[in-house]
Amino acid sequence: MSAIANRYEFVYLFEVTNGNPNGDPDAGNLPRLDPETNQGLVTDVCLKRKIRNYVALEKSDAEGKPEQSYVIYMQEKAVLNQQHEQAWKACEIPPDAKNGYKKLPADTAKAKSLTDWMCSNFFDVRAFGAVMTTGVNCGQVRGPIQLAFATSIDPIIPLEVSITRMAVTTEKEAEEQSGDNRTMGRKHIIPYGLYRAHGFISAKLAERTGFSEDDLALLWRALENMFEHDRSAARGEMAARKLIVFKHEHPMGNAPAHKLFDLVKVARTEGEADTPARSFADYQISIDRDGLPAGVSVQEYL
Repeated sequence: MSAIANRYEFVYLFEVTNGNPNGDPDAGNLPRLDPETNQGLVTDVCLKRKIRNYVALEKSDAEGKPEQSYVIYMQEKAVLNQQHEQAWKACEIPPDAKNGYKKLPADTAKAKSLTDWMCSNFFDVRAFGAVMTTGVNCGQVRGPIQLAFATSIDPIIPLEVSITRMAVTTEKEAEEQSGDNRTMGRKHIIPYGLYRAHGFISAKLAERTGFSEDDLALLWRALENMFEHDRSAARGEMAARKLIVFKHEHPMGNAPAHKLFDLVKVARTEGEADTPARSFADYQISIDRDGLPAGVSVQEYL
């Protein structure tokens, strides 16, 4: 299938209730936040991970074998150089006598065939791009999809909750505790937070990776459903609440992205601004459709 022909931007709203959406390992796994505003943060990398995980689930069989062209490149325990070697073998390009796989072939067509093979087989390479020069060289790809950090609409208040564990791991631990198997632990949560993220999809970069209309539809499904398959006690209750997509008629775009994002307003429901938000009903979302630039349409999901 041919690459997408339109540029897109999107506003993505999701919530967390009594959970930690993205802990910071350098801060004892506390929820990430902006120290100046106390607004919560969720990294782009975290969101991309959840998209990858959803695609891997939808596009694999009961045994976990991925569907052709929907393999995930950046996954747990993946050995990236082994992924790259697959491309060299599939394209039937022998390693250089001097440099092995470290350098791309001097023949431009052969070098491009390696990168194209990676794009056609790995969903996240053609979607997000990749630097594939880690010893076994398959070049670099700039992906058409970019995500910004998600930021909470209001300041968040991280809470530290004490928990107990009744069991122990080893016999030595049991002896040291003299019959009392309880151990204390901590988990960090926020009572409620509504987060807003911005995304960008370039049609011109999609031409280089082959990111197609089918891939785009899969991305929308992932954003709508990825929290439904990412449940854990640490993350509490997370849910996608709104996906607002701006579509440009021209592949280079018909308006700057920031002007489109400014059309989407998220505010507290009238009469509720003086109390802490505890649900999505405490907010109202509006889109200034009258302010849409010529050549741009908007569609709401969820």
